[in-house]
Amino acid sequence: AIYYGLGVTEHAQGSTMVMGIANLAMACGMVGREGVGVNPLRGQNNVQGSCDMGSFPHELPGYRHISDTTTRSQFEAAWGVELSPEPGLRIPNMFDAALGGSFMGLYCEGEDIVQSDPNTQHVAAALSAMECIVVQDIFLNETAKYAHVFLPGSSFLEKDGTFTNAERRISRVRKVMPPLAQYADWEVTQLLANALGYPMHYTHPREIMAEIAALTPSFAGVSYDKLDQHGSLQWPCNDSTPEIGTPIMHIDRFVRGKGRFIVTQYVATDEKVTPRFPLLLTTGRILSQYNVGAQTRRTPNNQWHSEDRLEIHPHDAEERGIHDGDWVGITSRAGETVLRATVTERIQPGVVYTTFHFPESGANVITTDSSDWATNCPEYKVTAVQVAPVTQPQQRSAWQRDYARFNAEQIAHLEAATDGR
Repeated sequence: AIYYGLGVTEHAQGSTMVMGIANLAMACGMVGREGVGVNPLRGQNNVQGSCDMGSFPHELPGYRHISDTTTRSQFEAAWGVELSPEPGLRIPNMFDAALGGSFMGLYCEGEDIVQSDPNTQHVAAALSAMECIVVQDIFLNETAKYAHVFLPGSSFLEKDGTFTNAERRISRVRKVMPPLAQYADWEVTQLLANALGYPMHYTHPREIMAEIAALTPSFAGVSYDKLDQHGSLQWPCNDSTPEIGTPIMHIDRFVRGKGRFIVTQYVATDEKVTPRFPLLLTTGRILSQYNVGAQTRRTPNNQWHSEDRLEIHPHDAEERGIHDGDWVGITSRAGETVLRATVTERIQPGVVYTTFHFPESGANVITTDSSDWATNCPEYKVTAVQVAPVTQPQQRSAWQRDYARFNAEQIAHLEAATDGR
């Protein structure tokens, strides 16, 4: 069995690498049996589920391309609208189009793109150029500070639905309390659609699942009644599969028939080390903080990880006169920020590492907008940088000073709107 995580995909050649992994699994006969296969480890829960439901700008639910006339006509008939056969924009393309004046609005639900996406200054400039930004979340995250409208979100404890994990297993989510903001996420979206003139009349998520089953062949046999009966199901789940779906795929054949080997030419990253930027920065996460920290930073988890630090090898630190705990400036082709250094041998010489859980650290101010050639997945793992001690203790970069001012303004707006409650 081959398992891989974001360290494989967050590269300019991430898609090429995944194709190479698939080639290897097929060449070695490691498909269609228990205990083998290619298994991606996702960055967050339900990444699989969101992809299954057509979150890509070129696909409808069930991984069917928007250009397919037969598939598109089924959704047009069900939804009573005409759908464009052209793919939409990926997130980086949205930012470029916003700065170009052709992308004017964004509805962002449950994601903090200002903190999580690379080249923060580019993202902030794109959001500032838009005419209408709607953010739906449970906290005033960094993206919400740019919003014209802020809608209430609901936590996992407050909603019904399903999630799907990396083995295509669909499981139920059941709310244990009513939403404090009165509405679950899907209800907020439905109310917004109704207000904009597109009527939706769902009364429960089970009705949404019934629509998914009616329009998506691989989900044709999925229902809340069957999920309650069996506990979970694995798609494909339809008339041609067992009652519980398909625990193992590709036993006799692939969906396309025979497996397709793809020649994977190496695609080099645009990021290169130079005398000006001699180190490579890679970013990642730590166990006690989740993703951008929007939830976990508000808990006692900060006792374990209270700030983003730059980890640097003793050899590279000695060359630069850096000691453990010193404040250092990190500069890349995209920007600069200041962090405290941790001198450690767990980092290889020539490489530095930091997390991105705290917005004031500006970790993604220095990551570039270089991305995968096929998916536009940002290249968080390879950024050429230089590191040097700062001249004054706790000195901050220009971006960090601007962020502190902007953040104080936004918090003041929030307190004024809620009368300090």
